[in-house]
Amino acid sequence: MTWGSWGKQLSKHDMADLMHHCLANNITTFDHADIYGAYTTEADFGKAFLESGIKREDIQLISKCGIQYLCENRDNKVKHYDYSKDYIIWSVEQSLKNLETEYLDLLLLHRPSPLMVAEDIAEAITILKKDGKIKDFGVSNFTPSQMEMIGLRIDIDVNQIEFSLTQHTAMHNGTLDYMSTCGIKPMAWSPLGSVFKEDTEQTRRIHRQLGELIEKYNATEDQLLLAWLMMHPAGIRPVIGTTNFDRIANANRALDIELELEDWFLILVASQGHKVP
Repeated sequence: MTWGSWGKQLSKHDMADLMHHCLANNITTFDHADIYGAYTTEADFGKAFLESGIKREDIQLISKCGIQYLCENRDNKVKHYDYSKDYIIWSVEQSLKNLETEYLDLLLLHRPSPLMVAEDIAEAITILKKDGKIKDFGVSNFTPSQMEMIGLRIDIDVNQIEFSLTQHTAMHNGTLDYMSTCGIKPMAWSPLGSVFKEDTEQTRRIHRQLGELIEKYNATEDQLLLAWLMMHPAGIRPVIGTTNFDRIANANRALDIELELEDWFLILVASQGHKVP
């Protein structure tokens, strides 16, 4: 989302360089959505992907569909959602064209719609899988009941949710429990939360606590935040949004950090501002 016009506005050459840097740091999955850059970023990435010379089998491409965004590239009267069978199929075909690929490794429904019909969604996904246009299917920002409604008709592999040290309600409202029970893999967008974005009493507590652990783990604060998130037994995969080469490398090194149990809780308590119940 941050590569194109909604973020750093990277050139084709810069995008190709960033792809190679990600692969050099064992990061091979690129998370898209059709609406990013007001429906322009997928195509920008696709052109850069062709220039990069990277083999398709060496990366995984994710995209999302469903949101009807208000912008000059779509004739919409209001922001809304469309999960009709025909639209899902059409949207995937557009993403394949834009990304210069014959298949998506993972398709996600971007946000739940109050009007979505599970049977229509299941029919579309079945067709797309049969035609080899998607490998896996998932959802994004769905609640347990919404996952259950869809999951009774078609297998859900992934749910991409907001999850971080400063936004961890999914850990308490049953979302991660349901996903663990059903074998649905969690992905986390905005995995660093508001720690580096806001100066509040909460973020100051977090910085103090992380500061006390930096030397012990020979790690940066962002690495500790990712390690905290990935320690959850649900197996959360963070979606990092940075385009900074150093922070991308730092994110990869977070995989090697094994927090001690009490340190994990110290970090949680710093966020909550009170001891656990």
